[in-house]
Amino acid sequence: MLEASPLLLVAASLGIVLLAFLLILRHWGWAVLLIYWYEFILQPVKHLIMGDTKEQRILRHVQEHAKPGDPQSVLEAIDDYCSHKEWAMNVGNKKGEIMDGVIRELGPSLVLELGAYCGYSAVRIARLLPPGGRLFTMEINPNFTVITQQMLDFAGLQDKVTVLLGASQDLIPQLKKKYDVDTLDMVFLDHWKDRYLPDTHLLKECGLLRKGTVLLADNVIVPGAPEFLKYVRGSSSFECTHYSSYLEYMKVVDGLEKAVYKG
Repeated sequence: MLEASPLLLVAASLGIVLLAFLLILRHWGWAVLLIYWYEFILQPVKHLIMGDTKEQRILRHVQEHAKPGDPQSVLEAIDDYCSHKEWAMNVGNKKGEIMDGVIRELGPSLVLELGAYCGYSAVRIARLLPPGGRLFTMEINPNFTVITQQMLDFAGLQDKVTVLLGASQDLIPQLKKKYDVDTLDMVFLDHWKDRYLPDTHLLKECGLLRKGTVLLADNVIVPGAPEFLKYVRGSSSFECTHYSSYLEYMKVVDGLEKAVYKG
């Protein structure tokens, strides 16, 4: 009986791991697990073998297949590459169309984006801004800021967008004094999901939100931002609308959350 105890412990441990795996699988599905496998296991190996990164390959595809100075052709080239060659974490065309609708309805002149990645959503937002409109996009990864700037330059939108390198919690407090920002018309949240709520509080503390400022948050279902959703939906300071859609370039249910600040 004593000899069997370690085996029972191992079996119990394996059972717990299997249960956790099945729960994750039930919640997210095979597709999302495959994304994690691809991004964190296969991609580093592929980068080592090929000598470049996926993000550089996306930019190169745009430069070879899109029309310079044509933002729409840039978006279509990125969507084509990520749909048929390599999955990437852009907002994508399905949720992008929802974003377009929110921007057209709001008509913002000053927008903040948290999380630039390759510049897809920056291009998507900037192309719809009115004359004199401005977008600040924040990105913590220096390699991604280089890609984003080159993407914006190719799309002809460099005069409308300022790319800021650094952590959102460091850059947000600088907006008023260093970049002469009064209040924001819209904020697009698409960075680390555990930063959605702290950065929302920080935006309020820094006086960057006004009555009517729209927060539009991506990936609130997958991988999810439960604390952010709980806060904005339960707060009398926000009026929320959920837009159900699909995870970028996949048939996995995801969504955008629009939270309008009521002041």
